[in-house]
Amino acid sequence: MENIQVVNENTLWKSIIAGEQPAFKMLYEAYADLLFAYANRYTNDKEIILDCLHDLFIDLHTWHRNLATEVNVRYYLLSSMRRKLYTALKKASRTSLQGDMMQFSVDFETESVQSAIIASEQEQQLYRQLARQLNQLPARQKEIIYLKYHCDLSYEEIAAIMQISVPTCRTLAYRAVKQMRQALDASAAAAFSIIIGQLFRHL
Repeated sequence: MENIQVVNENTLWKSIIAGEQPAFKMLYEAYADLLFAYANRYTNDKEIILDCLHDLFIDLHTWHRNLATEVNVRYYLLSSMRRKLYTALKKASRTSLQGDMMQFSVDFETESVQSAIIASEQEQQLYRQLARQLNQLPARQKEIIYLKYHCDLSYEEIAAIMQISVPTCRTLAYRAVKQMRQALDASAAAAFSIIIGQLFRHL
């Protein structure tokens, strides 16, 4: 899913724009799991998620000649998926769905995290502490941390996806990281990015 290299990603995107059929299959295979997992943080309705995913790739196929050539493919796909999901959930609810009503959810079962990660008892305790702190974050901060450390997006890209300002995005991220680091000792806090990256790999 996420092992596609940047250089291959750029080449693949050019093939998408050119309308080369094998490229669409490769792009789907590279990103479908990531997009599904992201959408699943908003809703458990797998039918809606799959419909959005299908529509996204139909749009790519239909409008491939109009796509921008210089894009962060991962950002583009996540952003497009979020917009489609918002529209679908709004239609399904038949109400005036507000932006903050799309509640992002990522919760770790601390014991399953412990068993999934091969580490010493001390390290597993560290992961459990971090998971608990992450579970306590507000929905928007969870989404920022997820997009930053799991999807590897920049603050500018995250802000654009969530439709907030970059300073607000950075502030929310800073508060979230500060809260989580407080649960770690000094040596672990210094390696925060590595530790949280490892944690997200076991979602």
